[in-house]
Amino acid sequence: MMLKLRWKSHFLCLRSIYRLDPCKKKFFTEISAKDNTHTRPLSEIPGPFCLPVLGNLHLYKLGIYNVLKYHEVLDQLYHKYGPIVKQKIGSKTIIHLFSPDDAKTVYYNEDKTPFVVPLQETIQIYRERGEYSPGLGNTNGETWYRLRNAVRHLMLQPRDVQGYLPGVQSIANDLIETLHSKRDSKNQIITLQDELGKYSQEASGFVCFDRRLGYFSKDKQKHVKDILDANHTVFYNSALLKFSLPFYKYLNTPKWNQLVAAENIIMSNAIRLVNETIENLSALESRGELSNDQFPFMKSLLAKKELSREDVTVITLSLYSDGLSTTVPSLLFNIYCLAMNQDVQETAYKEICEVTKGSKTLTVSMVNQLSYLRAVIKETFRVLPNGVEIARILKKDLLLSNFLVPAETAININMNVHYKSDEFFKDPHIFRPDRWMRGNEGSSINPFILIPFGHGTRSCTGKRFAEQDMAVVLCKILQNFKLEYPAKEKPLEVVYKTLLFPKDPVRVQFVPR
Repeated sequence: MMLKLRWKSHFLCLRSIYRLDPCKKKFFTEISAKDNTHTRPLSEIPGPFCLPVLGNLHLYKLGIYNVLKYHEVLDQLYHKYGPIVKQKIGSKTIIHLFSPDDAKTVYYNEDKTPFVVPLQETIQIYRERGEYSPGLGNTNGETWYRLRNAVRHLMLQPRDVQGYLPGVQSIANDLIETLHSKRDSKNQIITLQDELGKYSQEASGFVCFDRRLGYFSKDKQKHVKDILDANHTVFYNSALLKFSLPFYKYLNTPKWNQLVAAENIIMSNAIRLVNETIENLSALESRGELSNDQFPFMKSLLAKKELSREDVTVITLSLYSDGLSTTVPSLLFNIYCLAMNQDVQETAYKEICEVTKGSKTLTVSMVNQLSYLRAVIKETFRVLPNGVEIARILKKDLLLSNFLVPAETAININMNVHYKSDEFFKDPHIFRPDRWMRGNEGSSINPFILIPFGHGTRSCTGKRFAEQDMAVVLCKILQNFKLEYPAKEKPLEVVYKTLLFPKDPVRVQFVPR
């Protein structure tokens, strides 16, 4: 008991010193950068004061930094220490790069196989223990290049993605019917995030398994809810475990057990769907009934001799489930921004009317003509981004902000801190999609600031699908509803759970047109 009280007293003392004593605060908070111009070593990069073993974790445990507000922590680090900052999470050192020039240097020095830190180390560990293929996001080097090449022509070519438009559009129509039926007396949809999650799973399932999964039907509600909740648990617990000492690597801690149980739900569902698809495909093929337009995605993966069955499963899993944590929150952010900016919404609606000429059926040509809607999506990425970093492991020494950062150092490119800066954007606090329209200021904006899908060969492989899914859904929503946001509702707040998500249900009103 005395030992417990002594440690509590020690940490309260640290917290008091850090927050209240301006004289002693300096000792505990910074390794200051000196104002000089010669090349300096990694050890002199400024950053918060580190404790043995914990590194900077004490700042999170004492509540000085908040894990769920990690995007705001990055902003604090930038304004306190400058364009390059060193942070230690336990024994791991991360170099944060806030300068677009440094981002350019990193990208320009990449070869065909950039090394990355997995977005979720927890999932990498889970798959290693389960003897699953680690998948695209958790591999590096030639192994990653082999997998990337195998899916490049299936996922990154516009014409290949556009072939799925009719099916995706049909699913979007089902979503619209659901939104109509789910409105309450205030025209709000409390389960909006779940409904968009069902759409994401249906759209991805149509691509991966060439079938409708029936997630909008009543008999599948518990099943799909389990998957959506499991995905939330994985991303939330992964964020908490990222900012903790890695006891979970050696002991089955409660948060780790929760994550494993949730990932088991996701993985078992994906494996079942993959197996059923392959069995159906094989049965049709053996009877000579398999047509050229059936199972295009799965058929192409299975034809790749360099891919094992495990590779096919995990690649399919990535496309099938990633949208729940990327496309879905991005759609929520777009819906919110449109509701909050009525003039923008009206301009987007008029464009849709002009392009579709009243037709409820979208063609590839129509989608390609929705330039203002695409600008809305890009401006939403600026105002309410989904991610906070692009991670790399340097493969060679680089000079970054006048510091020599050696090979094998983990760096995070954190451009979010500039998204609302008048240094890089005109009227940064105004939601202005037209800035991205051809002939406007978009061409003069630093190209290394806003890269929502990543850069180079390690950019998001599902980018084309995400862009098409978002354009189709937003188009359908605006054709059917006028979006409003009640004045009494508090502004949308985001939280960090590996990626950025709305903190609370998005209470936009869906008023039928």
